[in-house]
Amino acid sequence: MAWYSGATKMELQPESDQQPAIRPTQFIVHSIIAPWTARRTYEYWRDSTNLESHFGVDYEGTVGQYIGTETRADANAGANQRSDGTGAVSAETASNTAGSDPWNAKQIEDLIAIGAWLHQEHGIPLRICRSHSDPGFGYHSMFPQWSTSGTACPGKARIKQFREVVVPGIVARATGKTEPTEEDPMAGMTKQDIYDAVWKTDAIGAPADAADAKTNKTWQAQSILKDLQARVRSMDKRLSAQTAAITALAKLAGQGADTTAIVAAVEAAIKDAVIRVDVDINGQEA
Repeated sequence: MAWYSGATKMELQPESDQQPAIRPTQFIVHSIIAPWTARRTYEYWRDSTNLESHFGVDYEGTVGQYIGTETRADANAGANQRSDGTGAVSAETASNTAGSDPWNAKQIEDLIAIGAWLHQEHGIPLRICRSHSDPGFGYHSMFPQWSTSGTACPGKARIKQFREVVVPGIVARATGKTEPTEEDPMAGMTKQDIYDAVWKTDAIGAPADAADAKTNKTWQAQSILKDLQARVRSMDKRLSAQTAAITALAKLAGQGADTTAIVAAVEAAIKDAVIRVDVDINGQEA
């Protein structure tokens, strides 16, 4: 287990000894939505929940460390521990109860110091994470995989500070450079990542006439596309059938054909038209 010398050790038990080991590749910052001291945050983790972070950073400039950085903490959902043994180090920071205030100067200094130490201790690269599994520095709301039910944490003001002050500060502290080595935000993303983001995002309003519209109110984009395809095919069939029926009726008009002959001719024309549509669209007879 690795312990940061700039923090006050407040070790959580039995979590510190019983939770599995990780290889730290990310640092994710949070707001705890309370103006708590590092000690009060420790007491909350200890007494009120089975969740926890590695660090707590309060307004006064105290850093608490609750678990060694090579042991899993449970503040980051899918980033806590991955199947390859990697995981994220987390820091909760004191905030107002709306999570809307910026970090003060002491908090920014503490985050920069922790970040530089994590780079030196664990080799976390000096860049902003480019995907949910990409090594680097991030904040809780950056990727949905880092939250079980969605979050705005650590808030707009702090996200701006993270990008403009904290990450550049970590880079400067660790290397003497003034700019983060942030790369193309699309780098590191696979075709599957892009496909999932575009087609599997479940945020489009369901069609009002869907059988389960009341219980399944949003659809993935790929489901909307499939629904549209089905509707277009259905419309093609109906239009072709109507056209065939009209054509058959026009041919029989004035020929004195009886009702039975007319019905039979129309039904045959409709059947033939529908088969042609299925062959054109699907490549085979329906």
